[in-house]
Amino acid sequence: MTDVRSMLAAAAQRLGERLDAELLLLHVVKQPRSWLFTHADDVPDRDVQTAYARLLDRRANGEPVAYITGHRGFWSLDLEVTPATLIPRPETELLVELALQRLPQDGACSVSDLGTGSGAIALAIARERPHAQVIATDASAAALAVARRNAQRHTINNVAFVHGDWLAPLAGQRFDLIVSNPPYIEAADPHLGQGDLRFEPADALASGADGLDDIRRIVRDARTHLNPDGWLLFEHGWNQGDASRALLHEAGYLEVFTAQDLERRDRVSGGRR
Repeated sequence: MTDVRSMLAAAAQRLGERLDAELLLLHVVKQPRSWLFTHADDVPDRDVQTAYARLLDRRANGEPVAYITGHRGFWSLDLEVTPATLIPRPETELLVELALQRLPQDGACSVSDLGTGSGAIALAIARERPHAQVIATDASAAALAVARRNAQRHTINNVAFVHGDWLAPLAGQRFDLIVSNPPYIEAADPHLGQGDLRFEPADALASGADGLDDIRRIVRDARTHLNPDGWLLFEHGWNQGDASRALLHEAGYLEVFTAQDLERRDRVSGGRR
């Protein structure tokens, strides 16, 4: 009979990744991570072993763990994710940090998150700034349904979700802060056909020949939706900092900057109206 320790060792060798093997087993047994340390010698029943084997097959075929389990942690939230949404990534937490630095701790303010997907950025900001009124947009009705469920699950009530492309559904509205993690990969980038990216929605990843088509639109249109001294912040690729700052300068933004992530790669740019 195979115990938990042996199952994990074999799965980790097959996947080349111990963490993935652990997350999939914990999903099957519906237990927290601490369970692994106290049940290593347990022998799971046949149903558990069969279910685990099926999930390992899916992961071995390249399907992302987040889509297999239906969840991904972001900020302080456990979020539902589906193939209709981009998988939230740790580096995007920098965008949340920079946004929070520009919002009052206790005062009222208005925020818009463009292309919200699972709602990760909007919900993280709304959780940390309960007096903020956050409006999140997305062109995908399926993604918005996921975001709404995430808000309901975490009882975050200061977020509204509206269907539409970028700023289109926000006519006449102005905000103290606009944030976005738009598509920014070059359309011909070979990485789009590799790894987890193969399974994520293409329209949430790629944006034109140089990856900047959607960023151009956001930079151009956001300025008229910002209150005086309001900020626009957006995530971009590691090699797009110079181009992002140039777009912001050309559009008349002030205090233009680029911030680097923990790996010292350009990750977020922004400017003030």
